Amino acid sequence: MAPPFAAHKAAAKTVATAAALKRTPLHAAALEAGARMVPIAGWELAEQFAGLEAEHQAVRTGCGVFDLSHMGVVRIGGNGAKDALQTLVPTDLFRIGGGEACYTVLLNDAGGIQDDLIVYDRGLIEGREELLLVINAACTEADTAWLGSQLEPAGFSLSDHKGDGVLLALQGPQAAAQLEALAKQSLAGLPRFGHRTLTLAGVGEGAAAAAPAWVARTGSTGEDGFELLLERAAGIALWQLLLTKGVVPCGLGARDTLRLEAGLPLHGPELSSQTTPLEAGLGWLVQLEMPKSFVGRTALEEQSAAGAARQLVGLKLPGRAIARQGYAVLANGQRIGWVTSGSWSPSLGEAIALAYVTSPAAQLGTELAVEIDGKAEPAMVVKRPFYRR
Repeated sequence: MAPPFAAHKAAAKTVATAAALKRTPLHAAALEAGARMVPIAGWELAEQFAGLEAEHQAVRTGCGVFDLSHMGVVRIGGNGAKDALQTLVPTDLFRIGGGEACYTVLLNDAGGIQDDLIVYDRGLIEGREELLLVINAACTEADTAWLGSQLEPAGFSLSDHKGDGVLLALQGPQAAAQLEALAKQSLAGLPRFGHRTLTLAGVGEGAAAAAPAWVARTGSTGEDGFELLLERAAGIALWQLLLTKGVVPCGLGARDTLRLEAGLPLHGPELSSQTTPLEAGLGWLVQLEMPKSFVGRTALEEQSAAGAARQLVGLKLPGRAIARQGYAVLANGQRIGWVTSGSWSPSLGEAIALAYVTSPAAQLGTELAVEIDGKAEPAMVVKRPFYRR
C-alpha cells in the first residue's frame, strides 16, 4: 500500500512560480503581530507567531484566533437548493434547518472524497432558499466549477460569498466569553453548528461603532469556538481588537496539531479522491438509508457490503520518536499501511499519528510499528480522538 499523497504538505508549501502568492486582508496585521509566513496552496499564510506550542496551549487553556481568510465561502441560492445539493453529498441535508449546519463531503463516482466542507442552511433570504458552503482553499476553484456545472443548468445561482472579506476562527474555552463581550449578549443558546448574524461593538467605523458578523459555532480544534465572516475593514479591526484583549494570534501550525489531537482528518493527508468516507472513519456521514441518489452512492453501497480493505486509525508511540507523513506502518515486519499525519502532542506529552492500515490491523489495541530512520518503532492502535475536553 503506497501513500498516494505522501508528498502533499511538501507540494503545498512550494513557492508559486507562475503567479505571486495570494495574501489575505490580514497579511500586514499578521506580520505586525510577529507572524512567520509560509506558502501553502498558493497563499502566503501565517504558520506561527510566538511559537507552535505556546499557541496550541493558548487554545487549550484560554483563547486563540486564526486567520482563515484563504478558505472558500460559496453561496447557493434558489428555491429547492437543498434538494439539488442533496444529489451531490451522501449526508441527509434535511436533518438541518435554518440556522443549522452539517459537516459532509463531495464525492466522485468512485466514492472518493473530492473535498470536505460544512453546509450552512440560512433559510429564506429575500424569499429565496440560501445555503453557504465553506470549502478548503486548495479546492475552491475546482469545487466551485464542479458545483456550478451541476447546479447552474438547473437554475440555481452560485457565487463567492466572501469576496475580500475576513474569515476568523476564535477558539478555546474562553472564546464564548470574548465574543459575548463584543456582541453584548449571551451565546448559550447558540448550539454546536448553529449560526447567526451578530452585531459586534468596536469594529465598525469610528472607535465605538459596531459592524455585523456572520458567526458559526464551528471549528476544528477540539475546543468550543466560533468562525466569523466580516467585511474587510471590520475583520481587520476585529483581529486587532481581539489581540488587545489578550487573545493569542495563532498560525496554521498550531491549528494542525490541535486538529490532530482532536482526531480530525484533513483534506490532502487523510482525505483525497482515492479515499472514501468508509475508509476515512467518516462512515457516519454516509446515509445509505436515505432514499435519494447521490454521486458515488453505488460505489459506497458496494464497499459497504464488501467491507473496506483499509481503515484510518489513530496511533500512539510510547517513545520520543515521531511518526511523520509517509512513514511506513509495519505488522510483523511487513508494510501494511502509511502514516498520514503525525506530531508530538503538546496536550498529552506523547507522540500521536493518523495512519491508513489494512482492515485486519485496525482493531483497537493492535500492536504495530512505524519505520522511522530505518528502525521499527512500536505503535499501538488507539481510540480517537486522542484529546477530548
